[in-house]
Parts: sequence; structure tokens; C-alpha cells
Amino acid sequence: MAESLCSFLDFATETAYLAGRLTLGYFQTGVLPDFKSDNTPVTIADKAAEELIRLRIEKTYPRHEILGEEFGMGDRFHHASHRWLIDPIDGTKSFARGVPLYSVLIGLEIEGVVQVGVAYFPALNEMLAAAVGEGCWWNGRRAHVSDVSDMSRAYVQAADARAFDTHKRRDEWDRLKSAAYHRGGLADAYGYALVATGRAEIMLDPIMDVWDCGPFPPILSEAGGYFGDWQGNRTIWANEALGTTETLLPRVLELLGR
Repeated sequence: MAESLCSFLDFATETAYLAGRLTLGYFQTGVLPDFKSDNTPVTIADKAAEELIRLRIEKTYPRHEILGEEFGMGDRFHHASHRWLIDPIDGTKSFARGVPLYSVLIGLEIEGVVQVGVAYFPALNEMLAAAVGEGCWWNGRRAHVSDVSDMSRAYVQAADARAFDTHKRRDEWDRLKSAAYHRGGLADAYGYALVATGRAEIMLDPIMDVWDCGPFPPILSEAGGYFGDWQGNRTIWANEALGTTETLLPRVLELLGR
């Protein structure tokens, strides 16, 4: 199984890199987004990158299922044992404004558990890659969460502070940010990468789609951290997300408790 996961990881890493290089051809060129029915932006780069990823998966793993942000599930093999979760550009708002924090996200769920994950940040040329039992790697180096053990010294990240109001989670956010040392934003998936590499201690979202967090269970766990919901369940299907260190997890869950 370990060899198989390594093979999947190599494939996901190469695919994310190729898709990311494609997006750079559009980055900071004045590409304007269209807006979907939920008022989120999409660009020609999102669609082209997802098409590239899908074509590579379909050619290499023709019996695998695919779930992507821009083209959904399609007519492929529903309930297959292997399902690829892809977000061709996570952080399209950043991408469209020329901010270099966007990413290509690819996760592989096997029998209902995400076991392979890759997050590539093309404009920063940062690659995070992990598979269960194989460690988490950041540009070829082992990645590990920080050893900060005191909430009063913790860095907490959030992508959009207004989302806590929209989804009625303002009290939880206020408690958490008040207990932390530093509050940052404009992070999207990069916030979870910061936690996995020890540059921040907490990242959370009050609303989260599966393609936006597909790779992070193995990335965070293999880096010594936690990824899951706000109740301590390690899942990508809770419509919310939290990434933190194992050391701070009990205190973070306490602060987020209703």
C-alpha cells in the first residue's frame, strides 16, 4: 500500500505543478473573472487548469472518480473506491487581483479516507505534498507544525472575517482571536499551509467545500497537526474547517465550543 500511495503522490505532485504553471500564464495579465450563481468568481484559468487535471487523471486512472469545483462529478464512476478532489485555483479572488497566495489543490480519497494530498502555490513556487505514513514535504524538506504551546503566542489565520458574521459564528471567532497573539487574513488555502509548516498555529473557516480542503487531512496529520471540523472530528465533509497543532487543539476546541 505504501508504494501505491507514493505512486499516487508522485502523480498528484506532477499534476498540480503542471496545472499551476498553466495558471501562471494568466496570472497578473488582467484576466477578468465571471461570477457564478453563488457570487464566487471563476476565470478562464480555473477552467483550463481543471481540464488539464481531469485529462491526466482520466488517462492514468480511468476507473477513478473525480470531483472538481468547476465541473463537479460528471458522469464518471460514482461510488468508486478512489475519488480525486480537485480545486484548480483555490483563492480565485486573490488570483484575479494579482495576489500570489492562490493554489492548486489535489486530494485522493480512498475508501472514504483522504490519503494523499498536494497543495501547490504557483506564484510562490511552494509545494506541500503528503501521503499517509510517508510524511509531509515542503519543497523537498520535511514539514512540521510549530511547537508553540501557549495560545497567547499563537498566530491565527482566517480568509474572510465577514464570513463569521454571515454564518453566525462571530462569537467563536471573537473568542479565538482574543486569545491569540496575532490575527492574519487573506490566506485561503495558504493559511493551512502556514500551519503545516510551522509559520502559524491556527487556520479556520466557518464554511468550506470539500474541494477547498481535499488535500489537507494528510498534509496536516503527517506534519503533526490536526485538520477537521470545529468539534474535533477529522473530516472534510463538515462544511467547516479547522487546522491547528495537536498541542493547541484542546484549547482551540474549547474556545470554539458553543
